[in-house]
Amino acid sequence: MTGSWFPELHTLAHWAAGWLGTDYDSGAPAWVHPLMHLILVLAPSLLLVSLLALVFQGLRQLRRNREQRGPRRRTPPRIGGLERNLLRQILRGARRQQAGLLLLSLSLMPPLYLSLEMPKQIVNNVLEPSAGPAEIYGVSLNQMQMLGLFSAIYLAAISLNGLGKYMLNTRKGRVAEHLLRRVRLLIYRHWRQRPPHQRQSEIVQVLGAEVEPIGGFAADLIALPVTQGGTLLTILLFMFLQDPILGAAALTVLPVQLVLLPYLQRIVNRLSRERIRAMRVLTRGLTGQLSPEQNGLEHIRQTAASLRELERIRYRIHRVKFLAKALNNFLTALTPFLFYSLGGYFVIEERITLGALIAVLAAHKDFSAPLKELFRYYQQLEDTRIRYRAVLGFLIERHGAPVDGTPEPDRA
Repeated sequence: MTGSWFPELHTLAHWAAGWLGTDYDSGAPAWVHPLMHLILVLAPSLLLVSLLALVFQGLRQLRRNREQRGPRRRTPPRIGGLERNLLRQILRGARRQQAGLLLLSLSLMPPLYLSLEMPKQIVNNVLEPSAGPAEIYGVSLNQMQMLGLFSAIYLAAISLNGLGKYMLNTRKGRVAEHLLRRVRLLIYRHWRQRPPHQRQSEIVQVLGAEVEPIGGFAADLIALPVTQGGTLLTILLFMFLQDPILGAAALTVLPVQLVLLPYLQRIVNRLSRERIRAMRVLTRGLTGQLSPEQNGLEHIRQTAASLRELERIRYRIHRVKFLAKALNNFLTALTPFLFYSLGGYFVIEERITLGALIAVLAAHKDFSAPLKELFRYYQQLEDTRIRYRAVLGFLIERHGAPVDGTPEPDRA
């Protein structure tokens, strides 16, 4: 039926399925055809368009930044001892630690793949009624012995993976705290070098809430994308090895996530900048009220107005963030529907084993977590850039206004 409506789409889906080693004909249930069209043609096309759009948007933003920056001027490479670029500041003096985090992150991938493979081997080679004794490296094992061996291998794999994650997280914490201490000392030294009448009262806020995310991002700069991206690729490779179509089904909702979530994140970034400015206004107002001359009703009303503005901005941030979270959860929950329906059909048709389908379902349970972490990394990157620019703006600010002739911080 769908082939008569969209003959080209139907033909292309058949060609893609045959290229992946799976063939289906008119004898397949009617609902299989639209699922194949979605998984093999529509979703990959949308994914390609989404990736090209993101690349084009990134290039356009880079060109816009260069145009706004204007011709290069001789500017100091650092502001108050801090690099003008966030990534340079993080990597300065911490390249060896970042390299260690990279190697430790890569070492987590082999145990992860083994932990995905062993449940399938247990179901197919041990729990199947037809399973019998097997010979492994010249040693004959019965079902109970194989069950014990495979279970021990699985336990060793998850133990190694957990130990590696613990070591990685402790090293990340050390990197984060070292960078935080260094940045706070540089900011404090720059603040102390100013005359007393030019020292801003927002120093407490800057050294606390505004600097804190920079340390966390420094620890995640390389380790998080390598760990979570490697986990994502390892799980995806495992799915494709079980069945290429089920592996492609795991990517069906990715194009929508690539389009919607960055758009919502840009809204959150804009609101975050407004929140930082509003918090600075509130801090200055409260500090001014320490003086008896600024303790009247008008200043109380200004404080109340600042608090209302903060409430409005934070409420909008919560709404957008929870909308992005709800959309992501809904889209992630759609993929198991494809596994149960199409994967179940493949099991009935004996194209894949039940153990392979169970392994794919178990792997997908862990597939959404690294994807969420990568989107969170993108959000963290944008938020940290905003906060770092705000910190640099604090360093070049005197009496509530930027220093004349001081250029804006570079985009990190």
